[in-house]
Amino acid sequence: MVSQERKWFSVRSVLMLLTVILVGWVVYQNWADIVDTLRHIREANGFVLMLLIPEQLFMYFACGQIFFSYLRHKKNVQKFSNGEILKISTELNFVNHAIPAGGVGGLAFLTYRLMPYGVTAGQASFLYLFRYAVTTVVNYAQALVAIGVLLALKMIPQEAMWIIPVSLLMNMGVFFFLWFVIFVASSGKRIEKFSKCVSKTVNGAMRILTFGHKREMIKEAKISDYFQDIHKSVVIAKENKQYLKQPLMWGLIYSLCEVGTYYIVALSLGRWELLPFIMIGEAIGSVFDGIVPYGLYELGMAGVMIALGVDFPTATIVTVMTRVITLLFTIASGSYPYYEAIRGKNS
Repeated sequence: MVSQERKWFSVRSVLMLLTVILVGWVVYQNWADIVDTLRHIREANGFVLMLLIPEQLFMYFACGQIFFSYLRHKKNVQKFSNGEILKISTELNFVNHAIPAGGVGGLAFLTYRLMPYGVTAGQASFLYLFRYAVTTVVNYAQALVAIGVLLALKMIPQEAMWIIPVSLLMNMGVFFFLWFVIFVASSGKRIEKFSKCVSKTVNGAMRILTFGHKREMIKEAKISDYFQDIHKSVVIAKENKQYLKQPLMWGLIYSLCEVGTYYIVALSLGRWELLPFIMIGEAIGSVFDGIVPYGLYELGMAGVMIALGVDFPTATIVTVMTRVITLLFTIASGSYPYYEAIRGKNS
């Protein structure tokens, strides 16, 4: 018994050490932006910037409610208090920032975190994909609204008209991806074929990388059970569409809060007119964020705002300052709850 406890302690210690190293790397990668933000923060209205604290906490809570407002309908799942929802959301946000894996680290952590409550890996994966779908669709919808407003006001330069077809193509791509996921996950036969394809691909790649020494990385039966679990969650959701109303509402609120974060920084700099530009830049920039977590998001968002006519200094200051402040707030608010979760103190 003692040796088993030591083993778990060792695994958790290594995990914590790796997390600290990754967080340090993230801070190092953003150090120039942090210094630049500290220099420009004197230009901002401090009272307006302070609104970011309650706004960020409410955004985390809204993110958690996308999952937990749906889970409340599951009889086998334990109930969550509002405090637990906020705590788990801050942990998840911390992990998504600390581990540069395009959201994969967040999915793994959410699965681990919700297991004690009776949530299966397939259910957690379904909810994670559902959250991505809701927030992405809302992001692009609000970008189209913002484009419509700017077109009506004739505020889009002629050379920036390429943003309209790009936004439309992005929307089409997202809807096609979501349709494909639902199409595959809705059929037991299709999900079984997909799980076999995944297991063969992963195990085949492992055999090549290890020169045939390790022939099986994941067992086909386990991966099949996992995807069948996702299939069951999709079928239940389709049969009980009323369960999705509250998650959809919270997804809308969460997406508006994401834009609101940038807009609060813009307001602190006295630039109230930037809202539609932020809505478009945030939607297009988030595509880069899903692929490469650091660097390209800021480049994409600021680049779109500049193309739309926002002056270069303002676009870069608003984008970088927001990202730096939210990064530091994420570390400050999520590191200790994450530490407690890893230690097993989840309550």
